[in-house]
Amino acid sequence: MSYLAYLLFRLFSGLIALLPLPVSFLCGRALGWFAYYLEIPYRRLVLRNLRIAFEGEKSPRQLRRLAREHFANLGANLFSSFKLATMRPADITARVNIENMQALHKAAERDKGVVLILSHLGNWELLAQLVPHGPPGTRVGTIYQPLGNHYFDQHVKATRARLGLVPFDRRRGFAEPITFLREGGIVGVLVDQHAGDGGMWTPLFGRLASTSPLAGTMALRTESPLVAVAVYTTGIARWRLVISDPLPEITDPDLLTAEINLTLEREISVSPADWFWMHDRWKIPNPDFLLSHYKRGVTLPTAFPPSSLKPFRILIRSANWLGDAVMSAPAVRAIKAGRPDAHITILTKAKLADFWKSMPEVDEIISISPRQGLLSVARAIRHQFEAAFVFPNSVRAALEVRLAAIPRRIGYRRPWRGSSINAIVPDPPPGPMVHEAWHYLEMARYAGARIPPDALEPPACPPPPGPLKLGMVPGAEYGPAKRWMPESFAEVARAVHRETGAEWQIFGVQADRPAAVAIAELIDGHCENLAGRTSLAELIERMRQCRLVLANDTGAMHLAAHLGVPVIAIFGSTEQRLTGPLGRSSRVIRHHVSCSPCFLRQCPLDFRCMKSVSVEEVLEAIREALQ
Repeated sequence: MSYLAYLLFRLFSGLIALLPLPVSFLCGRALGWFAYYLEIPYRRLVLRNLRIAFEGEKSPRQLRRLAREHFANLGANLFSSFKLATMRPADITARVNIENMQALHKAAERDKGVVLILSHLGNWELLAQLVPHGPPGTRVGTIYQPLGNHYFDQHVKATRARLGLVPFDRRRGFAEPITFLREGGIVGVLVDQHAGDGGMWTPLFGRLASTSPLAGTMALRTESPLVAVAVYTTGIARWRLVISDPLPEITDPDLLTAEINLTLEREISVSPADWFWMHDRWKIPNPDFLLSHYKRGVTLPTAFPPSSLKPFRILIRSANWLGDAVMSAPAVRAIKAGRPDAHITILTKAKLADFWKSMPEVDEIISISPRQGLLSVARAIRHQFEAAFVFPNSVRAALEVRLAAIPRRIGYRRPWRGSSINAIVPDPPPGPMVHEAWHYLEMARYAGARIPPDALEPPACPPPPGPLKLGMVPGAEYGPAKRWMPESFAEVARAVHRETGAEWQIFGVQADRPAAVAIAELIDGHCENLAGRTSLAELIERMRQCRLVLANDTGAMHLAAHLGVPVIAIFGSTEQRLTGPLGRSSRVIRHHVSCSPCFLRQCPLDFRCMKSVSVEEVLEAIREALQ
């Protein structure tokens, strides 16, 4: 089949070569124009790349026009290359205007070789025609990636050899081309392709792209100047070949590679329709798109502020409960730190929006109203993001990001989600219990984030000034099995007030109101009952005024710990190793009884786990925390 494909190619290219050059150019241009409408996947890729490069500079209509012109130019230059391969050099140069050839001659006079920066611009096959017009007596070579079809590969090498080019197979290393340069030769290196995991990440049109450092490294190792060469289409079977002055002398290979990308960007901007936009230049790595694990890392050009980077838009589908959302906050911080251009958008139930607004790592919030359906949510986020983290394990959450056509979708494998998640995080092997927060942090790690040793430690919060205020959360939405007795909360509150004069604030939802009223009456005036009377934003502000919060295992407990407020948490039917409050300033009081943890909503026995927690030990924990 490889040989048959090669024969068909030779037959087709031979027929095109029989046509006059302007005719072959126009035939290719017409075919390229039709391909714009027929090749839908490539059209989408080209439009995506153009949006990345020119977002904010060109309107959607201008981008579509540019994409059509690109398809037409590509077809015209492809067909022309078949004819050019059969023409005499003198006939070819009659159709090519060569500018600044003296720069190449001057660079070659140093006898240290020249590294040519090449790209897929215009009819890039014309670059081979540079050989007859190069510095007299100077050999020219090029580093190439072998083609998958052996017959095609041999044909291309033979064609280049007839023109005097010396080919260097990059699979054999770079010792030969380096020696070639040191002997005064000229070596061309393509610099505009995605370099995969082996590249360094540096901006191209303001968006980080994996870039090969080969050209810069070879130039520094051999002390050779770097000269960029570009080809532009100027008319029917007419081209312009432009040679730049040597790049500035930069001794850092990473900064030099970043400068090469800026040079490439300037060349493309001269005639955007000529560049090969069908290449996935800004390919999203799978799974390490957060870049922290890459050996070469991220390099920005000199005087290029990080704020100038175009955002890499990441959607995080939030968990639906306050406690779960708070436990995912360390993962959100790790994701944000994963790359300098990360733009974090949280897709969340409306009731949790105020929590996410309190996090400086969050750039944008999209709220889901209670009546909003699946398709409505998907439409609201469609074609806006490069990657999505699906924190909930639900089928609906996975479908939301899939229907939104987000390219990279990260989550755990769960029933009925296989086709919606395309970057599946491995489940941890059986072993000791780990905190639920690690469930989310593993998702960030899988995508390439670096997880610091103190990842679960909330940001430091200085003690609030003013009178001593303490918080109390006597409710638990999951059920009564998680609630310490109201009379015990009241007894602790009275004792602490007698010892310290502290004023208590009771927090909770509307369902906690009866218990809160009973506790307030028992405390007898030394508290403010806020249960059911605060929004989430107001709860956050009130909790920040507290020196300490006493709570059951509930969402507000996690919220207080997240805000850096010391927490005394009372556990009974649940497991602190799974859902305990985060941070060194938090403490859990729990007595392991024969039936715990049962994870039941209501205790079917005698409530022994909660009754075993005494008022005195809670008081002692509060005294220690306040000291």
